[in-house]
Amino acid sequence: MKIATTRKRIVNFSTISLTDIVMLLLIFFLLTSSFVVQPGIKIKLPKAATGVQDDSDKIYLTITQKERIYLNQVQISRDELADKLRQMLSKTPDKLIVIRADKDLSLEATIRVIDLAKLAGAERFMIATEADL
Repeated sequence: MKIATTRKRIVNFSTISLTDIVMLLLIFFLLTSSFVVQPGIKIKLPKAATGVQDDSDKIYLTITQKERIYLNQVQISRDELADKLRQMLSKTPDKLIVIRADKDLSLEATIRVIDLAKLAGAERFMIATEADL
């Protein structure tokens, strides 16, 4: 006597578990993206029609409206600026100095900081701006 067995493939595909995983991933990314905050010093950059963002090895020099100076997110005094820059530029003298000056800051104050950087041995400068939309 032969017992008849039929092997049939299951045609139904359950998408419930896949939907749960996608929903959890969506919730995870939405929650974590709201916590990503751009750290830094609050300044208003001037606007420019042409601007290119370059993310190579740079030194960021930020000057606030109240003439506080930040070197790579660390507040320093004007007297310390030349020494710290000299130390940073001794390893790689061709580093680019990105000047992030507040748009309400006087041009004279910005030039004084740039002169200090030049005396420390900096040769390449770039002034950061925001895109003018």
